[in-house]
Amino acid sequence: MTLIDRIEDKSAVIGVVGLGYVGLPLVREFVNAGYRGLGFDTDFVKVELLNAGESYILSVSSEKVEKWRKEGRFEATADMSRLSEPDALLICVPTPLTPTREPDLRFVKQTGEDIGRALRKEQLVVLESTTYPGTTAEVLLPRLESLSYLKGGTDFYLAYSPEREDPGNPNFSTGTIPKVVGADDAESLAAASAMYSRIVPKVVEVSCTRAAEAVKLLENIFRAVNIALVNELKMLFDRMGMDVWEVIEAAKSKPFGFMSFYPGPGLGGHCIPIDPFYLTWKAREYGMPTRFVELAGEINSSMPRYVVSRVMEALNERQKSLKGSKILVVGVTYKPDVDDPRESPALEIIQLLRNAGANVSYHDPLFPHLGGHRRYDFEYDSVPLTRENLSGSDCAFIITNHSAIDYQMIVDEAPLVVDTRNACAGLSGKASVVKA
Repeated sequence: MTLIDRIEDKSAVIGVVGLGYVGLPLVREFVNAGYRGLGFDTDFVKVELLNAGESYILSVSSEKVEKWRKEGRFEATADMSRLSEPDALLICVPTPLTPTREPDLRFVKQTGEDIGRALRKEQLVVLESTTYPGTTAEVLLPRLESLSYLKGGTDFYLAYSPEREDPGNPNFSTGTIPKVVGADDAESLAAASAMYSRIVPKVVEVSCTRAAEAVKLLENIFRAVNIALVNELKMLFDRMGMDVWEVIEAAKSKPFGFMSFYPGPGLGGHCIPIDPFYLTWKAREYGMPTRFVELAGEINSSMPRYVVSRVMEALNERQKSLKGSKILVVGVTYKPDVDDPRESPALEIIQLLRNAGANVSYHDPLFPHLGGHRRYDFEYDSVPLTRENLSGSDCAFIITNHSAIDYQMIVDEAPLVVDTRNACAGLSGKASVVKA
C-alpha cells in the first residue's frame, strides 16, 4: 500500500513536530478528519498537559484534547526516536531572528537531524515554519539524506507548505484557509497535496519549495509594508492635527483600489515583525538591497518609542513627569483576543516605561502572568481592571484592544487615557483620551 493509499483510506498517522499556535490546530484538523495524530515537542510541560487532556491554546479546547485522548486518536511525546512512526511529519517549529536580525534556524536544523536519524522509506516530511526561499532544499534536505541514507523524492517525500494560522480570527481557521504546497519533485508534491486536501477547501500547488517559501514572505511583507505606511501617516496626521482613524474610515468607502490597514504601537506575533528580515537577509546573497522592506521595518520598530513619547507629552501637559507616574498598561498580547505575547510591542513598551522610571502595572484578561522572556527581565501579574486601580493610576495606556475589556469604565475612571488602538472611539467620560 502506498502513502497516498494510506492517506486516502485514513490509515496514515500524521505527526506534527512543534505543538504551539500552529502545530496544535493542525493536529485538530487531521484528528477531526479521521486520522490518528502523534505530536512531538521538546517542552515536557506541554506534552504532559496534552496527555492529561489539557490544552494551553484558546483555539483548541481542553474538551477536544480530552476527547481525542479517550478515543485513542492523539498522543503527545518528547521522544524523538518515535519520529519513524508517523507516515507524515509536519514541522511547525519556531524560526526566530538572532539579535542582529539574521535567520535563526537552529530549531529547523535540530528537527531535521532528529527526523533524519529516524526517517524511513515512504515517509512524507513537510516544513511549515516560515523561512527564506531555499531553506527546504538547502538546509533541511541535506540533513535528512545524510543521516538517513535515503534519497528525497525517491525513498521519502519532502515538501514545503507555509502555515496560515491567524489566532483570534473568528472568520478563518486552519481548516477553512486554502493551503499552498510546493515540492521539488512530482511525487512529493502529489503526496503533500493528497494529505492537505483532506483538511482544507483548496490546495494551491506551486512549482517548487522555493516558490512556496516565498509565498509566505510575500503575504507578511505586504502587511508589514502597509502597516508601516499607516503608522507613518499616523505620526504625520497627528502633527497636522488630524485623526488617522477618521481618514482611514472615510477612505474605506471607496469600493475599489483601497484596502484598510490600521496603525498601532508596533508589530507583534511570530510573523510580521520577523519574516521580512528573512528575505532581506537572503537578498544580500544576490547583491540586491531590499530598501522598501527595510524601511518598513525601521518605521514599525520605532512605534513603541513613539507611543511612549506620546504618554510623556500627555503627562507633561498635566504637569506630571513620566518618572514616578503610575502607568496601567491595558492589554499585553500581540493582537486582540489571543493569549499570545510573542514579540508583542507591549513588552518593549513596558521596558521603556520602566527605564524612564515609571511605576508600571498591567491588565490583560487573557494573559495573567508576564515574565520569562528572552530580552526582558521583568515579572508582573495582571491586576484587576477595577475603578480603584484606574482612578489610582496617572495614565491608562491601551496597547491591545481585547473585546472583553470595559473601555467605558476606563474613560469613566482613569484621569488620562492614551489609546494606541482607537478602542475608545465614540466614548465619553471624565478621562482625557489621547490617541497615539
